[in-house]
Amino acid sequence: MYNAYTSSPRRDLERFDQFLAVPLNMKLITTHIPDVVILEPTVFGDERGFFFESFHQRRLASLLGLPESALHFVQDNHSKSVANVLRGLHYQIQQPQGKLVRVTQGEVFDVVVDIRKRSATFGQWVGTILSAENKHQMWIPPGFAHGFLVTSDSAEFLYKATDYWAPEHERCIVWNDPAIGIQWPIDAMPTVSAKDVNGKLLADAEVFA
Repeated sequence: MYNAYTSSPRRDLERFDQFLAVPLNMKLITTHIPDVVILEPTVFGDERGFFFESFHQRRLASLLGLPESALHFVQDNHSKSVANVLRGLHYQIQQPQGKLVRVTQGEVFDVVVDIRKRSATFGQWVGTILSAENKHQMWIPPGFAHGFLVTSDSAEFLYKATDYWAPEHERCIVWNDPAIGIQWPIDAMPTVSAKDVNGKLLADAEVFA
């Protein structure tokens, strides 16, 4: 409900103009796999809450050095998982998806594995904390397997995808493949779906050329 004592159209417009006066951009945090980057947004906050730009196709393409067409997202997904749930490592061998992922509630340890056979970083992984608090995002290009572990009581995970989900092309690499050696931040056995338990070892999996 509009409160004339605390707000006015002019005052709200002035505050919004202050937001627009500052470039809305993201800090790019590189990883040891050059194509995988972490994005830290510029967040504007006051006593009412906060505002940040979570996606801007032209700006993000420029930041990543990609054509805008590489960031043409066609599907958004939203999942909720409880503590110690591990999902992954998933990919589509055909209709490969680029993904822009983030967390809006809770915290996860997010992981990608390079499964491009000709890549200098084939079989290597990157892991980072994504949380509602840090508001970080990860850009995952096509050619990577992806998974995450929930490290809070629960977490809501969002991702934008550059191609549609195609279950007939979906593949899974087992989360604890010793040849990859992901250092998951968990002591006990995570909660994993039957499909993910039966994921293949990287050595036996279909990978990208």
